[in-house]
Amino acid sequence: MLIVKVIKPLVSTNRIPDFEHKHLQVVLDGSTQKVAVDAVGAKPGDWVICVSSSAAREAAGSKSYPSDLTIVGIIDHWDPDPQTPSTSSKEAKS
Repeated sequence: MLIVKVIKPLVSTNRIPDFEHKHLQVVLDGSTQKVAVDAVGAKPGDWVICVSSSAAREAAGSKSYPSDLTIVGIIDHWDPDPQTPSTSSKEAKS
């Protein structure tokens, strides 16, 4: 599983039939942009959990579904850069 941030929707009018009307989202994985099938209704700015490989196909609706990355959850609270405790606060707890 991956934690990524939704950047923006991706609109594609010409699709293979298996894609049906599934929404696609551009997500940011570190410094890499990827496209994910949105199975949960995420919006730009949301931090989400994604699955890849065969889990992505099944989460999108079918093992035959042509997806390599699927959003399966929206994170309610995520701090990607937690503050590291200073050494003085560690010493105070000792």
